[in-house]
Amino acid sequence: MPSERTFVTELATGLGMLGEDDVVTVLERRPAEFVNLNERDWERLQDLWDSGQYGREFLEGFLNGRAFFCAPDALNGRRPRRIEWTGGRRPPGDEVVPSDLRVDHVYLVSCKYLSRILHNPSPSRLVEGLLAWSGGDERDWFERVAPEEYRDLYRACTPAHPGLPADAGSLSAMQRKELARCLSTGWPPGAAAAYRRLCEVVAERTAQAWRAAIGRTNPEVVVWRLVRIGSVPYFILGTGRRLRPMRLRIDTPWDWRQQFRLRALEVEAQPGGQPRVGWRITYERVDDGVARTVQGHVEVRWSHGRFAQPPEAKVYLDTRHEEVPGYHVL
Repeated sequence: MPSERTFVTELATGLGMLGEDDVVTVLERRPAEFVNLNERDWERLQDLWDSGQYGREFLEGFLNGRAFFCAPDALNGRRPRRIEWTGGRRPPGDEVVPSDLRVDHVYLVSCKYLSRILHNPSPSRLVEGLLAWSGGDERDWFERVAPEEYRDLYRACTPAHPGLPADAGSLSAMQRKELARCLSTGWPPGAAAAYRRLCEVVAERTAQAWRAAIGRTNPEVVVWRLVRIGSVPYFILGTGRRLRPMRLRIDTPWDWRQQFRLRALEVEAQPGGQPRVGWRITYERVDDGVARTVQGHVEVRWSHGRFAQPPEAKVYLDTRHEEVPGYHVL
């Protein structure tokens, strides 16, 4: 189930697309155009409105939906017949477009409120699969790329916890949760230095492996996957930095090639409190040939606490969304 804030922003965005003037009126009416909301969803949304806790989120989402209703590149003032909430569930198959709302079977909308995360895959899928596939070697990435440093860190964390296996790879799910709970207040003596060494080695070897994989394929395709240029056009509605509205139309690869040329995709290890790899896209516009850049970074880190689960690779966009080639302001 999505968080309350996510639930509010996504559904309020959809309500705004109906072109009405205020949240209260359309919420009380429970419009039939929202075809897949059940009674429990409407009651939950009404309760959250009545609580007053998410007033700003309701307003931001509703205004973004209104902007989508009015925008010439979107609904252009035409009232939609059908709005489907696609968020709050796992996609049944591969999903290129990260949509949360679908309008009239055609318009796909991703709701992105105060989030710079582009992807959250396993490190193997990002580095070896280049975001195109999963299901390869999904062993713990730390153990794969930095086995000695990972072993040293584990050994520094376990003396006070008898009964744990000799190596981290043998931890059961319950033991992982218990160890994560014990480490939630900080590293034991000696472990902080071991973790710093692990971070340095993982960052460098992750960058090396990623560069090698990119070098074996067409980097332009990797760029499209990285910044989520999909096979069909879609929209992003949300709130960006400094709480500014973010209303964007996203190109397809066909559109992209008519406007831009890729010069380089570079990755390099970066310092940080956890294993971190920076990425930089250098491109030029076809009409002026001026070089421009888009930057971001990847953080390889545990989910839900230290040792709790195998690490994930969170891909962040550091450049403003509006500056990404192929992203157009509505």
